[in-house]
Amino acid sequence: MTLPFIMFFVFALIAIGGALLLIMAREPIHSALSLIVVMMSLAGLYLMLGAEFVAAVQIIVYAGAIMVLFVFVIMLLNAGVEERTDFSKMAKYAGIPLGILLLLDLAHWMAHSLIGRTPANGAGSANVMVSTRDLSVQLFQKYLFPFEATSILILIAILGALVLAKRDE
Repeated sequence: MTLPFIMFFVFALIAIGGALLLIMAREPIHSALSLIVVMMSLAGLYLMLGAEFVAAVQIIVYAGAIMVLFVFVIMLLNAGVEERTDFSKMAKYAGIPLGILLLLDLAHWMAHSLIGRTPANGAGSANVMVSTRDLSVQLFQKYLFPFEATSILILIAILGALVLAKRDE
């Protein structure tokens, strides 16, 4: 057993545990925080794959910005404890068979996939290695205006949400 093998299972177990807490939490804020745990463990898995940029984007964009917006909306709506009802008839009659069908379909595709049978960088593949540094140079030179315009639009949306929240008081 190598360290990457062990770390893969650690990150995978953290992601699965966070996903289970996300589904089973009674408070919406606890669900949002559990989703942050899942996003962080996925970023760890991306780092193990050598995708530093994707891991950084996962942390900054998803665990950072989007989850802050989720938490902000939950707090703005003042969502309390979720009411639990009996097991839904729709979930019982449609959800469980569809879930089993999905698992069977995934098992079929995994059994017939070529992953592990051919080399990742085999002959004829057009894999071009791009470093995180090259990607950041492109982002902050060639695509600087769209990057900054997006950040200004997000800032305007946050200010609009603050104005709407303040109006009720």
